[in-house]
Amino acid sequence: MNQLLPFVLFTFVASITPGPTNMLVLSSSARFGWRAALPLLTGACLSAALIVMLVGLGLGELLMRLPAVQNAMAWLGVGWITLLAWKLWRSADEPLDTDAADMRIGAWGGAALQLINPKTWMMALAVVGVFAGADAGLAGYAIYALIFLAIAMPCLIGWAALGRGAVKLLRSRASLRRFNQAMALLLLVSAWSSLLM
Repeated sequence: MNQLLPFVLFTFVASITPGPTNMLVLSSSARFGWRAALPLLTGACLSAALIVMLVGLGLGELLMRLPAVQNAMAWLGVGWITLLAWKLWRSADEPLDTDAADMRIGAWGGAALQLINPKTWMMALAVVGVFAGADAGLAGYAIYALIFLAIAMPCLIGWAALGRGAVKLLRSRASLRRFNQAMALLLLVSAWSSLLM
């Protein structure tokens, strides 16, 4: 645990910087309200923390030995995120707080997003490889996962609050269209940049 402060800083930066999950939380909160974003961000944070633990317990080592599986996961993730960006782009001028069920992403969707999000897997591999080490054991990886959860949750809540704040600026259909199209483009950039790096 002598790496605790660097780990906390790394987790904060990894959680607060724009990525596919952050963009979806922001967009979901702006479109459907604060409550609609909570299941998405909770599922995403719990799933990411679980991934940190599983990578530490051996899944990371297995993935390192199977580059074809890593590659397939990355392409699957980018494909799904691209589909979400396309849906967001197409619904660009639908009114806020709509009940469009096909655009809402709940807890399971947030969790599934992390499973195929290349940024999440790179972050989990870094946590285990750089901070926790290969011999942290179940308790050690669980502590790292809980610390990650405690930092990531407020970061994503901040993105949701930013989305709700954006609603004040989105009074017209034209401004809503520009916002949603910008979110769709940022979602694409965040997904594809993680794949091309």
